[in-house]
Amino acid sequence: MEIPIDTHINRIDSSAVLSRSRWVLLTLLVISILVNYIDRGALSVAIPAIELEFSLTPTQKGLLLSVFFWSYALLQLPAGWLVDRYDVKWVYAGGYLIWTIATALTGFVGGFTALLAARLLLGLGESAAYPAISRLIVENFPEHKRGTANALIDAGTKIGPALSILAGGLLVDQFGWRALFIALGIGSIFWLLPWIKYVPSRPRHDHRVDEPTPKMNRPSLVQVGLHRAVWGTSLGMFSLGYVWYFLLTWLPSYLMDVHHLNLKETAVSAALPFLAMAASSVFWGWAADRLIQRGSSATFARKSISLGGLAIAAVLLIAASRTASATVCIALITGGCCALGMFTANVWAMTQTLAGPAAGSWTGIQNCVGNMGGVVSPLVAGWSVEQTGSYQTAFYVAAIVMAFGIAAYLFIVGPIEEIQWRQDGSKKTNLAGDKP
Repeated sequence: MEIPIDTHINRIDSSAVLSRSRWVLLTLLVISILVNYIDRGALSVAIPAIELEFSLTPTQKGLLLSVFFWSYALLQLPAGWLVDRYDVKWVYAGGYLIWTIATALTGFVGGFTALLAARLLLGLGESAAYPAISRLIVENFPEHKRGTANALIDAGTKIGPALSILAGGLLVDQFGWRALFIALGIGSIFWLLPWIKYVPSRPRHDHRVDEPTPKMNRPSLVQVGLHRAVWGTSLGMFSLGYVWYFLLTWLPSYLMDVHHLNLKETAVSAALPFLAMAASSVFWGWAADRLIQRGSSATFARKSISLGGLAIAAVLLIAASRTASATVCIALITGGCCALGMFTANVWAMTQTLAGPAAGSWTGIQNCVGNMGGVVSPLVAGWSVEQTGSYQTAFYVAAIVMAFGIAAYLFIVGPIEEIQWRQDGSKKTNLAGDKP
């Protein structure tokens, strides 16, 4: 039967509108995560000045760099529950508003305790980000486009720290550390205007068809948490969180302490690995999508790229810690970050495919466990530097943790296929060797 011309035109128009709305949504998500990582990463470049003003010990410095992750990691669970059951647009907007206020308040603190409190509030607000983003990607992007979508968002998480270190270092050098946080907090709030105006209050499309979203079976947080693949991806995320936040929080101090770079040199040198990681992430997310479009399974395309990246990164970071040349060290760390981009480009796409309608809850659990790496690594690095007078142990521990991440994906996470949840929340299909 022939399709009427007007119906065909309407379908083309509808598809074009859907494509435009996806790009608007993705653009706003990328900008928001860019702001997210600029705000959280500002402390790493401001910490030398803060250390002098408040006379911090290395252990206090590690605590300050770690405390953000206490609230950020633990609140992932309620954040995941909220975005699966309430309007994700407003849950995310509320979290965004809280973290921008926390950033601005950091510039007005009068002591170490108040600084800790501001970082805890920042973690509370930012905890909504990844569960909300995963929920929106699952509902708006099909499997063969999620690698690119996630990679662009991941690029924001790398460009953010690079800009924070580069521009933030120059701003701190000229105007002091307080000006950095006040400017970031006030400037960031303007993102809420296009978010409120252009993002619909309810998702209009399911990720499988270009028709209104049907009611989906959404298991409870407890039921999702009982699936072994959740813990496999979470342990893999912990390995990424450990090494990523070690670099994010300690790299500027490492370059200044070990290779004796000044603040301006550090701002440029420490930004390079994060910018390279952003470019790598976009390329490898696109590459995995292309492999899937050409017939490869999501399991092969995403796992092989991701785990290969973790292995290469571990080797290069160990090599970086053993060289006395600042130039060679920066080159090796940059190469290691490019390899990490292979993992970060695909890690969330794997989770979103596995979770399906449980994307918010699964992301909350995974990001909670993953960001415990952010709690642990700054403390371990601070303690080891204070005890040994060297950063080398911290680099070795990061490499070992990445090896455990590879093992988690190989032996705990099964095929990268969507779990079909029953109405009561139990599994229809079997993943990772679970018996039905």
